[in-house]
Amino acid sequence: MGQKVNPHGLRVGVIKDWDSRWFAEADFADNLVEDYNIRKFLKKKLYNSGVAKIEIERAADRVKVIVYTAKPGVVIGKGGAEIEKLKVELAKYTSKKILVDIKEVKKPDGNAQLVAESIAAQLEARISFRRAMKSCMSRTMKSGAKGISLFRSFGRCRYGTYRIL
Repeated sequence: MGQKVNPHGLRVGVIKDWDSRWFAEADFADNLVEDYNIRKFLKKKLYNSGVAKIEIERAADRVKVIVYTAKPGVVIGKGGAEIEKLKVELAKYTSKKILVDIKEVKKPDGNAQLVAESIAAQLEARISFRRAMKSCMSRTMKSGAKGISLFRSFGRCRYGTYRIL
């Protein structure tokens, strides 16, 4: 096995920001576990709405969760009913006040996470993998990406890791 460096780690601080923004000395482990549980719950709950990224900001008495999604209407619901249910369910994971902010991903075909989940959903629906790959690649290129590449990393993900340039 080769020693590969995660490209995300190289870009943090240059063109990307951290997914969690907080500082803690004493209760670092507790906050880390809370962040993991919140992210896992949201990815499972909001899978159909195309969640691209979840950012968590913490202050002394509050936790702000920013969800970047392709379909914000599905997350918010009619009159904000779904987002209120979401806040109540998220309150089980932490004792602090929770603020949920929903942001829309303007070009979902330009987001590697959403493209990978789209291909995975097509493969689970028993569509030919060549057709799924080619259709997603053509949509991504039409949306303005400079290129798209598939990295096979069998240890991480069943369907590989995608990078959109």
